[in-house]
Amino acid sequence: MEIKSVLHKSLVSIGIILISGCGGSSESAAAETLLELSVTEIEIPYTGGKQTVSVEAGSEWTAYSDADWILCNVNGSTEKNGTVDIIVDENKNFEARTTDITVKSGTTRKEISVVQEAAPEFDTSDIPVPEGYRLVWHDEFNDSKLASPDESLWYYETGDNGWGNNEIQNYIAGSKNGVTCAEVSEGIFSIIAQKAGDEVYSIRINSKESWKYGYFEARLKLPKGKGTWPAFWMLPQEFNAWPDDGEIDIMEEVGYNPEYVSSSIHTKAYNHSIGTQKTKEILVEGSQSEFHVYALEWTEDYIRTYVDGKELFYYPNDKKGNKDTWPFNVPFYLKLNLAWGGFWGGAQGVDETSLPATYQIDYVRVFQKK
Repeated sequence: MEIKSVLHKSLVSIGIILISGCGGSSESAAAETLLELSVTEIEIPYTGGKQTVSVEAGSEWTAYSDADWILCNVNGSTEKNGTVDIIVDENKNFEARTTDITVKSGTTRKEISVVQEAAPEFDTSDIPVPEGYRLVWHDEFNDSKLASPDESLWYYETGDNGWGNNEIQNYIAGSKNGVTCAEVSEGIFSIIAQKAGDEVYSIRINSKESWKYGYFEARLKLPKGKGTWPAFWMLPQEFNAWPDDGEIDIMEEVGYNPEYVSSSIHTKAYNHSIGTQKTKEILVEGSQSEFHVYALEWTEDYIRTYVDGKELFYYPNDKKGNKDTWPFNVPFYLKLNLAWGGFWGGAQGVDETSLPATYQIDYVRVFQKK
């Protein structure tokens, strides 16, 4: 009797295991069929856009992508039929890009392949391109519909806080109280520093894009007058502390020392506040009456500036991996401004009879290696 009872219990247990095993496999197989997508491959133009994919699922579902240029908006995730809106940013690179979007329901996953075409190359038939580089961004200030800088490319920095240099001017967003300090006309962008009551208004603009390494150039005509301080320069995208995060001055000039143009770099180890700055100055005759081209070549190995194609300044990377001496391995923005007075610009006082003073920019161009 005891042997029969044990045998009976064993057979019952085996039956339960078999039934459970078969039932589990059936449910798993069913689950794998309950996720259907209307498409599994999409192509997007370089300008970006939105495409909607229909989803049929047997249980709650979601969709996501690890790419920072794609947004997935899920609609109806708790319903049998839903959609996911795939929103793709503009591709500003000159190479196509691809990624996958994962759609998940329970343990079932399916992928949607996204391919976005490359941005077209700029027309450089009238633009000299440095050897080994290609044009990636530029403003020629030639849009006849714009009377001020293109705000899809630039933004204004405003305020009268001295900007760390005891500067006198109040930077405004183009115009204020009927006074216009930013004008675009006949292919020239003019920054005009001028009196406005007891203040001096001027302009400081910053590129909306930033770049790590490249060849940067602008064709400039500098203002006249003691107190002027024009600059074409760069600060990092992630800027928290000066001079620790670095600064690249492609061109600076002060009006009391007319037509002497300098290039500099500032780091925690090398900066003017402790008398260790790296800088070089030359006389550029006619720089206040004629246009000249000021350029920066910035690579992982060195920073080198030029005036009309001739080297002005050189600073090598010491390759020590020390941010104190080389913080120049992150993206930087471009800046253009005309300061009035300050520790340097006003070191010998200011002459308000020089106002209005005008700083003119013919173009700004950014090239990067192919």
